[in-house]
Amino acid sequence: MMSEMAEKEQGKGTSPSESIRADLHLHTAYSDGVHAPREIVDKARAAGIFTISITDHDNVGGLDEAVEYGRSVGVEVISGLELSAAMGEKDVHILAYFVDYKNRNLLDYLSFFRYERLKRAERIVEKLNKINIPITFESVQEQAGVGSLGRPHIASVMMEGGFIDSYREAFSKYIGVGGPAYEKKFQLSPEEAIRLIADSGGLSFLAHPGKYTSEVELALLIKAGLDGIEVVHPSHNEARQEHYRGVVSQYFLLESGGSDFHGGKKNDDASFGTFWVPIHVVGAMKKRLFS
Repeated sequence: MMSEMAEKEQGKGTSPSESIRADLHLHTAYSDGVHAPREIVDKARAAGIFTISITDHDNVGGLDEAVEYGRSVGVEVISGLELSAAMGEKDVHILAYFVDYKNRNLLDYLSFFRYERLKRAERIVEKLNKINIPITFESVQEQAGVGSLGRPHIASVMMEGGFIDSYREAFSKYIGVGGPAYEKKFQLSPEEAIRLIADSGGLSFLAHPGKYTSEVELALLIKAGLDGIEVVHPSHNEARQEHYRGVVSQYFLLESGGSDFHGGKKNDDASFGTFWVPIHVVGAMKKRLFS
């Protein structure tokens, strides 16, 4: 694990490449984060992190701003994306790195996906209205702003309207799987997501496998063509990280990692900079792609 605790344990023997930090999992207001892209760059720089990846959900709208501003202040911003895919009824998230975020096929897919998200949100709001939760679709759109509209924005509007006592209640009682206002969303298969990323010049990594993914499912995803696994993540303890490093080594994969930072929660800002990977992880990605 590369966290502040691990860094202290390494002590004076740490090589330069081990001590230079990269956070490869960050979200902005273009998906479900709260900060503008340049604010994320500033936060990284202040935390001593000079290589980052913006990985908004199904959205690349913040990358131009982040890349250009990062270049002006000495922070390398790797183009990234977090795609939603489905294995049966289960969601899996595929992180993309070094994608050509102006690739026409990629942009066409993301535009279609945003349209499908809008229609899904409309149907959810209609179902909520039928069970006497009178929120409006317009208020959900306003909550989303420039970001990819989704269920978290609906939950926020429900919270603001006093219809639920907690954010979690929105999902467990109303809009989660099995709830009276649940609507299934359009998703790619993992194979289609991996192919889309490859066709856009990027590398594909399974995000936070310790949260949702069984070993059987992981094996199937590796067979589908993953380039790597997100090893460092807030949901992965030391033992879990070591396990995934073993998987990476066994299957000749790459590793990635980061904070999965969104902002807006009580301890998010305080813990920023805690979860990271050493810069040689990024070097291995570049070598795989460009050598």
